[in-house]
Amino acid sequence: MDSRLHIIAGFKDGGSYVKDLYVSLPFRVVSVGQRKSDNKLYQMVMSSSPGILDGDHYHLNIELEKGASLQLQSQSYQRLFNMKDKAVQELHVKMEDHTSFAYVPHPVVPHEDSNFQSKANIHIGKNSQIIISEIITCGRKHYGEVFKLKRFQNLMQIYHENKLVIRDNVVIQPDLIPINCIGNLEQYTHQGTLIFYTTKENGDRNNLIETIVEWAEQHKEEMEAGVSAMEDNGFVVRALGHGGELMYNFFLQIQEILWSLE
Repeated sequence: MDSRLHIIAGFKDGGSYVKDLYVSLPFRVVSVGQRKSDNKLYQMVMSSSPGILDGDHYHLNIELEKGASLQLQSQSYQRLFNMKDKAVQELHVKMEDHTSFAYVPHPVVPHEDSNFQSKANIHIGKNSQIIISEIITCGRKHYGEVFKLKRFQNLMQIYHENKLVIRDNVVIQPDLIPINCIGNLEQYTHQGTLIFYTTKENGDRNNLIETIVEWAEQHKEEMEAGVSAMEDNGFVVRALGHGGELMYNFFLQIQEILWSLE
């Protein structure tokens, strides 16, 4: 199925709003921030499909006009079903100046023989920030499907002023790269990545990193996490663990503090 989602977040009279929205099956988008008073836009992407199927091609296009703030949320865990060929997802985000975008979706659950390729190209303007993450699980562990997927790839590229500033490429292919080897996931079954990048000049990155490290210490029995500072004003959080829910809630906690930055 060739499916499309296109959201344009506008900004008017001090608040963000849905300026334009187009979806095709199986997508549906609903507003979820009615009770918030920060004048930012909150949208949840829902799907009538049980998951991503063989041959699916998802096109996600997000645009933020000057001044807009959009937080995109997912409905539930994303299942990748058994595939003979593969499925593809393409995410394109265009952020004008003075914008904020956040997308911290639920974990991905790859079923046996799934083959999924995700690409994200993000263009960020001046005085703007982005929070984006992904969590990949081992699959349906209770069904004996521990890393029985064919291949999983998530390639994320962030540009500022037409210059590539971040390139993150996560590839899991058990037949070529042993999952349990040193330098890979070793004894863990879940891997998460959260990227924060800002073109604002007043960010206190070091204090933010220290706070995240302190939070991670509270869960060190179930999860290991580390933070890598970028040359510019941003950082990457990597997490390894044995459960998706803890890691997802940890990323939501990080999103909350970053989303409140002005």
